[in-house]
Amino acid sequence: MLHGGAILADGDLPSKFSNQKSILNTRHNLTQRQAVGGPSGVNMDPYRNDYGEVCVYCHTPHASNGNIAAPIWNRSIPNTTYTLYSSNTMTQTISQPGAASLVCLSCHDGQQAVDAVMNMPGAGRYSASPNNGFLSTWSNPSGLGPFVHAGLKQSECLACHSSDAGVVGSGAADFTVAALGTNLRDEHPVGVTFPSTSGSGTDWNTPNATSAGNKFFDDNGNNRMDKGEVRLYVGANGPTVECGSCHDPHGVVTSGLTFNATFLRKTSAGSVICLTCHVK
Repeated sequence: MLHGGAILADGDLPSKFSNQKSILNTRHNLTQRQAVGGPSGVNMDPYRNDYGEVCVYCHTPHASNGNIAAPIWNRSIPNTTYTLYSSNTMTQTISQPGAASLVCLSCHDGQQAVDAVMNMPGAGRYSASPNNGFLSTWSNPSGLGPFVHAGLKQSECLACHSSDAGVVGSGAADFTVAALGTNLRDEHPVGVTFPSTSGSGTDWNTPNATSAGNKFFDDNGNNRMDKGEVRLYVGANGPTVECGSCHDPHGVVTSGLTFNATFLRKTSAGSVICLTCHVK
Protein backbone atom coordinates (compact mmCIF):
# COMPACT_ATOMS: atom_id res chain seq x y z
CA MET A 1 0.00 0.00 0.00
CA LEU A 2 1.30 3.42 -0.86
CA HIS A 3 -0.61 5.00 2.00
CA GLY A 4 1.25 3.10 4.70
CA GLY A 5 4.52 2.39 2.96
CA ALA A 6 6.70 4.62 5.10
CA ILE A 7 5.17 3.24 8.26
CA LEU A 8 5.00 -0.43 7.37
CA ALA A 9 8.07 -0.97 5.22
CA ASP A 10 10.15 -2.35 8.08
CA GLY A 11 7.47 -3.89 10.25
CA ASP A 12 3.82 -4.07 11.11
CA LEU A 13 1.22 -2.41 13.27
CA PRO A 14 1.78 -3.18 16.96
CA SER A 15 -0.05 -6.32 18.06
CA LYS A 16 -0.39 -8.49 21.15
CA PHE A 17 -0.82 -11.49 18.87
CA SER A 18 2.19 -13.65 18.00
CA ASN A 19 1.52 -13.59 14.22
CA GLN A 20 2.58 -17.23 14.03
CA LYS A 21 1.14 -20.62 13.01
CA SER A 22 -2.52 -19.69 12.44
CA ILE A 23 -4.94 -16.86 11.76
CA LEU A 24 -5.99 -17.50 15.36
CA ASN A 25 -2.80 -15.71 16.38
CA THR A 26 -3.25 -12.63 14.17
CA ARG A 27 -5.30 -9.44 14.38
CA HIS A 28 -7.69 -11.01 11.86
CA ASN A 29 -8.92 -13.05 14.82
CA LEU A 30 -11.74 -10.61 15.50
CA THR A 31 -12.79 -12.36 18.70
CA GLN A 32 -9.55 -10.76 19.93
CA ARG A 33 -9.14 -13.69 22.29
CA GLN A 34 -5.71 -15.22 22.03
CA ALA A 35 -4.97 -18.92 22.30
CA VAL A 36 -2.28 -18.43 24.95
CA GLY A 37 -1.90 -15.39 27.21
CA GLY A 38 -2.39 -11.76 26.34
CA PRO A 39 -5.51 -9.59 26.59
CA SER A 40 -8.84 -11.36 26.66
CA GLY A 41 -10.57 -8.98 24.29
CA VAL A 42 -13.20 -8.20 26.92
CA ASN A 43 -12.54 -4.47 26.55
CA MET A 44 -14.11 -4.62 23.10
CA ASP A 45 -17.24 -6.49 24.18
CA PRO A 46 -19.33 -3.31 24.49
CA TYR A 47 -18.43 -2.39 20.92
CA ARG A 48 -18.35 -5.52 18.79
CA ASN A 49 -19.90 -8.98 18.82
CA ASP A 50 -17.60 -11.77 20.00
CA TYR A 51 -18.98 -14.74 18.09
CA GLY A 52 -16.51 -17.13 19.73
CA GLU A 53 -15.39 -18.33 16.30
CA VAL A 54 -12.59 -16.92 14.19
CA CYS A 55 -13.76 -17.90 10.71
CA VAL A 56 -17.37 -16.73 11.01
CA TYR A 57 -16.44 -13.06 10.65
CA CYS A 58 -15.79 -13.79 6.98
CA HIS A 59 -17.11 -17.28 6.18
CA THR A 60 -20.17 -19.44 6.78
CA PRO A 61 -20.81 -23.02 5.59
CA HIS A 62 -24.52 -22.27 5.13
CA ALA A 63 -26.50 -19.34 3.68
CA SER A 64 -23.41 -17.64 2.30
CA ASN A 65 -23.44 -14.57 0.04
CA GLY A 66 -23.87 -15.87 -3.49
CA ASN A 67 -23.51 -12.43 -5.07
CA ILE A 68 -19.72 -12.31 -4.91
CA ALA A 69 -17.06 -14.73 -6.12
CA ALA A 70 -15.60 -15.46 -2.70
CA PRO A 71 -15.63 -18.77 -0.81
CA ILE A 72 -18.65 -19.22 1.51
CA TRP A 73 -18.66 -15.48 2.14
CA ASN A 74 -20.52 -14.30 5.25
CA ARG A 75 -20.57 -10.54 4.71
CA SER A 76 -22.70 -8.29 2.55
CA ILE A 77 -20.97 -6.13 -0.04
CA PRO A 78 -22.35 -2.57 -0.01
CA ASN A 79 -22.86 -0.89 -3.36
CA THR A 80 -19.95 1.49 -2.90
CA THR A 81 -18.25 3.60 -5.57
CA TYR A 82 -14.56 4.10 -4.83
CA THR A 83 -12.34 6.98 -5.84
CA LEU A 84 -9.62 5.26 -7.85
CA TYR A 85 -5.89 5.75 -8.17
CA SER A 86 -4.81 7.85 -11.14
CA SER A 87 -1.49 9.00 -12.58
CA ASN A 88 -0.26 10.80 -15.69
CA THR A 89 2.12 7.90 -16.33
CA MET A 90 -0.47 5.16 -15.97
CA THR A 91 -1.17 3.33 -19.21
CA GLN A 92 -3.34 0.46 -17.96
CA THR A 93 -7.12 0.28 -17.58
CA ILE A 94 -8.34 0.73 -14.01
CA SER A 95 -11.86 -0.17 -12.91
CA GLN A 96 -13.81 -0.39 -9.68
CA PRO A 97 -12.33 -3.06 -7.37
CA GLY A 98 -13.11 -6.70 -8.16
CA ALA A 99 -14.17 -9.49 -5.82
CA ALA A 100 -10.65 -10.18 -4.52
CA SER A 101 -10.53 -6.56 -3.31
CA LEU A 102 -14.16 -6.07 -2.28
CA VAL A 103 -13.96 -8.82 0.32
CA CYS A 104 -11.08 -6.96 1.99
CA LEU A 105 -12.74 -3.58 1.60
CA SER A 106 -15.91 -4.92 3.24
CA CYS A 107 -14.02 -4.24 6.49
CA HIS A 108 -11.23 -1.89 5.48
CA ASP A 109 -13.31 0.76 3.70
CA GLY A 110 -15.01 1.60 6.99
CA GLN A 111 -18.55 1.45 5.58
CA GLN A 112 -19.85 -1.31 7.86
CA ALA A 113 -18.93 -2.91 11.15
CA VAL A 114 -16.24 -5.60 11.22
CA ASP A 115 -18.73 -7.98 12.88
CA ALA A 116 -21.52 -7.29 10.36
CA VAL A 117 -22.01 -10.90 9.29
CA MET A 118 -25.04 -12.22 7.48
CA ASN A 119 -25.26 -15.53 9.33
CA MET A 120 -24.45 -15.30 13.04
CA PRO A 121 -23.76 -18.57 14.90
CA GLY A 122 -26.89 -20.40 16.01
CA ALA A 123 -30.33 -20.98 14.52
CA GLY A 124 -32.48 -18.15 13.20
CA ARG A 125 -29.72 -15.56 13.15
CA TYR A 126 -29.62 -14.62 9.46
CA SER A 127 -29.97 -11.29 7.70
CA ALA A 128 -29.12 -10.60 4.07
CA SER A 129 -28.50 -6.96 5.04
CA PRO A 130 -27.14 -6.95 8.60
CA ASN A 131 -27.83 -3.65 10.35
CA ASN A 132 -27.30 -2.41 13.89
CA GLY A 133 -30.68 -3.73 15.02
CA PHE A 134 -29.83 -7.24 13.83
CA LEU A 135 -26.31 -7.14 15.28
CA SER A 136 -27.60 -5.87 18.64
CA THR A 137 -29.47 -9.15 19.24
CA TRP A 138 -26.17 -10.92 19.98
CA SER A 139 -25.06 -11.45 23.60
CA ASN A 140 -21.33 -11.56 24.21
CA PRO A 141 -19.92 -14.45 26.27
CA SER A 142 -18.49 -12.08 28.88
CA GLY A 143 -21.99 -11.78 30.32
CA LEU A 144 -23.05 -8.58 28.63
CA GLY A 145 -26.54 -8.78 27.20
CA PRO A 146 -27.65 -7.40 23.85
CA PHE A 147 -26.59 -3.78 23.48
CA VAL A 148 -27.21 -0.93 21.08
CA HIS A 149 -24.59 -1.90 18.55
CA ALA A 150 -22.25 0.92 17.60
CA GLY A 151 -21.99 1.74 13.91
CA LEU A 152 -18.30 0.89 13.92
CA LYS A 153 -17.70 2.67 10.68
CA GLN A 154 -14.38 4.34 10.03
CA SER A 155 -15.00 7.34 12.28
CA GLU A 156 -16.18 5.22 15.22
CA CYS A 157 -13.16 2.90 15.01
CA LEU A 158 -10.68 5.76 14.74
CA ALA A 159 -12.26 7.54 17.70
CA CYS A 160 -10.08 5.22 19.78
CA HIS A 161 -7.71 3.62 17.29
CA SER A 162 -5.83 6.69 16.07
CA SER A 163 -3.09 9.03 17.19
CA ASP A 164 -5.71 11.78 17.53
CA ALA A 165 -7.77 9.86 20.07
CA GLY A 166 -5.95 11.25 23.12
CA VAL A 167 -6.87 9.74 26.45
CA VAL A 168 -9.85 7.90 24.92
CA GLY A 169 -7.54 5.84 22.77
CA SER A 170 -4.85 5.29 25.38
CA GLY A 171 -3.43 1.82 24.81
CA ALA A 172 -5.39 1.23 21.60
CA ALA A 173 -3.32 0.45 18.51
CA ASP A 174 -3.36 3.14 15.82
CA PHE A 175 -5.26 1.60 12.90
CA THR A 176 -5.36 4.72 10.74
CA VAL A 177 -3.24 3.05 8.07
CA ALA A 178 -5.66 0.11 7.88
CA ALA A 179 -8.80 2.26 7.69
CA LEU A 180 -8.62 2.93 3.96
CA GLY A 181 -12.00 4.54 3.48
CA THR A 182 -13.44 4.81 -0.03
CA ASN A 183 -10.76 7.11 -1.43
CA LEU A 184 -8.14 4.75 -2.86
CA ARG A 185 -6.07 7.39 -4.65
CA ASP A 186 -3.10 6.94 -2.33
CA GLU A 187 -3.14 3.13 -2.30
CA HIS A 188 -1.47 0.76 -4.74
CA PRO A 189 -3.96 0.50 -7.62
CA VAL A 190 -6.50 -2.31 -7.49
CA GLY A 191 -8.85 -3.18 -10.31
CA VAL A 192 -5.98 -2.37 -12.68
CA THR A 193 -5.09 -4.65 -15.58
CA PHE A 194 -1.60 -6.10 -15.78
CA PRO A 195 0.32 -5.07 -18.93
CA SER A 196 -0.21 -7.47 -21.81
CA THR A 197 3.41 -6.94 -22.85
CA SER A 198 5.88 -7.99 -20.18
CA GLY A 199 9.23 -9.70 -19.76
CA SER A 200 12.54 -8.78 -21.38
CA GLY A 201 12.82 -5.11 -22.31
CA THR A 202 9.78 -4.03 -20.28
CA ASP A 203 9.16 -2.84 -16.73
CA TRP A 204 7.21 -5.98 -15.84
CA ASN A 205 7.97 -9.59 -15.06
CA THR A 206 5.83 -12.23 -16.75
CA PRO A 207 3.62 -14.58 -14.69
CA ASN A 208 4.69 -18.11 -15.55
CA ALA A 209 1.58 -20.12 -14.63
CA THR A 210 -2.22 -20.12 -14.81
CA SER A 211 -4.85 -21.59 -12.49
CA ALA A 212 -8.59 -21.33 -13.21
CA GLY A 213 -7.83 -18.38 -15.48
CA ASN A 214 -5.78 -16.55 -12.84
CA LYS A 215 -2.17 -15.78 -13.75
CA PHE A 216 0.46 -16.23 -11.06
CA PHE A 217 4.18 -16.33 -10.38
CA ASP A 218 4.88 -20.01 -9.71
CA ASP A 219 7.99 -19.67 -7.57
CA ASN A 220 8.37 -23.34 -6.66
CA GLY A 221 7.34 -24.80 -10.00
CA ASN A 222 4.56 -27.03 -8.66
CA ASN A 223 1.95 -25.49 -11.01
CA ARG A 224 -0.27 -24.73 -8.03
CA MET A 225 -1.25 -21.25 -6.85
CA ASP A 226 0.22 -21.43 -3.35
CA LYS A 227 -0.65 -18.77 -0.77
CA GLY A 228 2.88 -17.36 -0.82
CA GLU A 229 2.73 -16.62 -4.55
CA VAL A 230 1.61 -13.34 -6.13
CA ARG A 231 -1.33 -13.68 -8.49
CA LEU A 232 -3.46 -11.72 -10.99
CA TYR A 233 -7.20 -12.32 -11.03
CA VAL A 234 -9.50 -12.79 -13.99
CA GLY A 235 -10.89 -9.39 -14.97
CA ALA A 236 -13.08 -8.00 -17.73
CA ASN A 237 -10.05 -6.44 -19.43
CA GLY A 238 -7.48 -9.13 -18.67
CA PRO A 239 -5.43 -10.28 -15.66
CA THR A 240 -6.06 -7.78 -12.87
CA VAL A 241 -4.28 -6.66 -9.71
CA GLU A 242 -6.48 -6.81 -6.60
CA CYS A 243 -5.84 -6.69 -2.85
CA GLY A 244 -5.55 -10.47 -2.86
CA SER A 245 -2.76 -10.30 -5.43
CA CYS A 246 -0.27 -9.35 -2.72
CA HIS A 247 -2.11 -10.07 0.56
CA ASP A 248 -3.39 -13.30 2.11
CA PRO A 249 -5.72 -12.59 5.06
CA HIS A 250 -4.75 -15.83 6.81
CA GLY A 251 -1.03 -15.05 6.94
CA VAL A 252 2.01 -16.32 5.02
CA VAL A 253 5.43 -17.31 6.33
CA THR A 254 8.49 -16.44 4.22
CA SER A 255 11.07 -17.73 6.69
CA GLY A 256 11.07 -18.83 10.31
CA LEU A 257 7.73 -18.96 12.10
CA THR A 258 6.33 -15.42 11.93
CA PHE A 259 3.90 -14.33 9.23
CA ASN A 260 4.92 -11.60 6.81
CA ALA A 261 3.96 -8.11 7.96
CA THR A 262 0.52 -6.80 6.91
CA PHE A 263 -0.48 -10.26 5.64
CA LEU A 264 1.76 -9.94 2.58
CA ARG A 265 2.20 -13.01 0.40
CA LYS A 266 5.93 -12.31 0.20
CA THR A 267 8.28 -10.36 2.44
CA SER A 268 8.76 -6.65 1.88
CA ALA A 269 12.44 -6.99 2.89
CA GLY A 270 14.58 -6.02 -0.07
CA SER A 271 11.34 -5.11 -1.91
CA VAL A 272 10.80 -8.79 -2.76
CA ILE A 273 7.02 -8.34 -2.93
CA CYS A 274 7.35 -5.34 -5.28
CA LEU A 275 10.00 -6.89 -7.52
CA THR A 276 7.81 -9.92 -8.15
CA CYS A 277 5.89 -7.85 -10.71
CA HIS A 278 8.03 -4.76 -11.21
CA VAL A 279 11.41 -4.73 -12.96
CA LYS A 280 13.49 -2.00 -11.33
